[in-house]
Amino acid sequence: MDLILWRHAQAVGQSGDPDDWARRLTPKGEKQAQRMARWLNLHLPQSARVLCSPAVRAEATVTPLGRSFKVVPELAPEASADMLLQAVQWPTVKGVSVVVGHQPTLGQVVARLIGVPAGEIAIKKGALWWLRHHEAGQVQVLTVQTPDLLNR
Repeated sequence: MDLILWRHAQAVGQSGDPDDWARRLTPKGEKQAQRMARWLNLHLPQSARVLCSPAVRAEATVTPLGRSFKVVPELAPEASADMLLQAVQWPTVKGVSVVVGHQPTLGQVVARLIGVPAGEIAIKKGALWWLRHHEAGQVQVLTVQTPDLLNR
């Protein structure tokens, strides 16, 4: 199984705001989402399954991908690493799964899967980590991409 963890792009306001779930992307966030979507569309198989947090900023991040996606309540801003891994059925589902979600959950998942003892890795807004689970139980980092380093 390949698991792509994509943090939502830059949004207005801050996490914890009363209207946190309704926060929209900033103009910079819109560009971040577009850049990452272009890159992903060059590398994702057509069969990739795309799962998204119900937060507005996450849905706005995935929309430029131009693929159908499923909104999954277990990927909401307050989700735990366990909730995310259960929602994607890690590592039993075959193929590629893209998850558009939030910090600190995404960073906690990456840390757990690659064995970082600190328990969390910082993931920049709009960035992604592409991980692969091998049958022997090993997890390989295929790539880490940030929208600021992609061709504009």
